Amino acid sequence: MKIVILDYATLGYDLDLTGAERYGEVIKYEKTSQAEASERLRDADIVIVNKVKMVREVLEGAKNLKLICETATGFDNIDIEYCKGRGILVANTPAYSSDCVAQVTVSMVCSLLTHLREYEDNVSSGEYTRGGNANCLVPVYHEISGKTWGIIGFGNIGRAVGKVAEAFGCKLLVNKRTKIEGYECVDLDTLLRESDIITIHCPLSDATRSMIGKRELSLMKRDAIIINVARGAIWDEGAVADAILEGKIGGMGCDVFSVEPLPNEHPFEKLYGLKNVSLTPHMAWGSFESRMRCFNTVLSNIKAYLDGAPTNIVNK
Repeated sequence: MKIVILDYATLGYDLDLTGAERYGEVIKYEKTSQAEASERLRDADIVIVNKVKMVREVLEGAKNLKLICETATGFDNIDIEYCKGRGILVANTPAYSSDCVAQVTVSMVCSLLTHLREYEDNVSSGEYTRGGNANCLVPVYHEISGKTWGIIGFGNIGRAVGKVAEAFGCKLLVNKRTKIEGYECVDLDTLLRESDIITIHCPLSDATRSMIGKRELSLMKRDAIIINVARGAIWDEGAVADAILEGKIGGMGCDVFSVEPLPNEHPFEKLYGLKNVSLTPHMAWGSFESRMRCFNTVLSNIKAYLDGAPTNIVNK
């Protein structure tokens, strides 16, 4: 059994990957470009992948391939229909990152609403010392308690964020395809109009691609903030940048981008350094504990497949 890991760097260099050796010969690649992928998969029985696109052109030559293990919950980098037609099983890793993505989401919200960066700069720049006052209260900040927190997508991560929002004393609005007992579920426009804080946690699909654009952003309150820790293509990045620069929304945080790493001449380049913007390098999912859970789930998926009872299969 030949197991190929195409892009282990995405899991972090501190993670022990030797557990995969229990199930066969393991070939590891730090990174794999799209041009290199087909050749590296040629003799693989199982592939472990995170970001490389598993499309027809890459998979056609992989005649021995039986199982693709996605080191993520989302699997939009894999041509599911082609794999189904070929009899290649695709297994994802659900629910491993809920706690740390929720943690980063809430951290962004707290930092932006409390203006922590400005207050830290006030001290580190020496301005606080020179000012002569015992405290500094500019810029003005407000409590999260009593605000309306809108959550787009209410899976494991959305629910985890919702619990924190309720603990802060927020009113919760939820936008989801199916209504959920015990929560106020509203359409997207209503959520955007009424929320002070908006966080996005839905998967990328044909239905959610570019679901937030110029029109949707225009519905938001001028002092509202919006956080995207889901997928970059869920919103129109150019429209978001314009809304910030034109003062149409209060702030934004983002950990995901339509092209990663963030390329030069991206619309968000114009936002670098702004105090009401928080941009992070797709790290929200990646606490050490989360990455361990992720890889251990991959190993469980491989074992289950070899035992004849595959689990977490997304293309049955």
